[in-house]
Amino acid sequence: MRLHNFGYLVKEGARSVVRNKLMSFACIGVLVACMLLIGGAAMLSLNVTAMVGFVEEQNEVSIFLEDWLTPSDLEMMELELGSMGNIARSTFVSKEEALEELMLQDPVMFGGLEEDNPMPNKFIVQIDDLARIEDTVAKLREMEGVEKVNANTDVASMLVTVRKAIAYSGAVIVAILLVVSVVIITNNIKLTIYSRRREINIMKYVGATDTFIRMPFLVEGVLIGLLSAIMAFLILGFGYTYLIAWIGEKFSAFLGPIFGRAIDFWSIAHYIFGAFATMGVFIGAVGSGIFVRKHLRV
Repeated sequence: MRLHNFGYLVKEGARSVVRNKLMSFACIGVLVACMLLIGGAAMLSLNVTAMVGFVEEQNEVSIFLEDWLTPSDLEMMELELGSMGNIARSTFVSKEEALEELMLQDPVMFGGLEEDNPMPNKFIVQIDDLARIEDTVAKLREMEGVEKVNANTDVASMLVTVRKAIAYSGAVIVAILLVVSVVIITNNIKLTIYSRRREINIMKYVGATDTFIRMPFLVEGVLIGLLSAIMAFLILGFGYTYLIAWIGEKFSAFLGPIFGRAIDFWSIAHYIFGAFATMGVFIGAVGSGIFVRKHLRV
């Protein structure tokens, strides 16, 4: 195909979007709605996973130590914790610091314990992978100088289960919406092509090649896909940002720390737009090409 013919066909495809504005508007509307559903489901899944991760980080393990441990023993134990797998970080809390924390909570009740401090030294450790918390706790209990290890393994198991359930259900929902969107969009394109079957047949009868006939429809499908991707991206981006800001403002007293972990849309905007553009262009171009081919057989 010559270059000037190619340019002409691209221009014809662009004009066709405007010329058939009713059907173009219908296709764009369906595409935008489907992309918003898929994007919204994906953002919800990412945010819930991030918030569950924040709750996981608050699930700490306390290691209470024997009184006979010397400062050098404590240093060795801290090094051992640092080299142990599945521990993100450890913090040493002396018995004096532990008592100060209690006195801040209730100075009257705990005010007379300074001379004979009953609080033990302890390490507070952050677990890296909660799915392996039971094995890690078992190793901690075997360490020399450890009196007791407090770990809420039931809560940890529940959080791991919730995180997996959210990840799997989010992937399934997005996959279902994607399939439904493809079916709806291709049917819409099919109706668009069917409404213009006479135009295709006339061009075929006057001697136009299949490529010459198909190209404007392909360009039209690509343009509709790109326009839909841009519109869906902007609506989702500004709508999501406004919603997160509104929730954070209205419910900051209850959900402030958790919503502080909400996904920043614009930090992953290039991935979302890429996905939307790929989906729109693929469906628009392939859908147009498939259904135009049917009417080329005359």
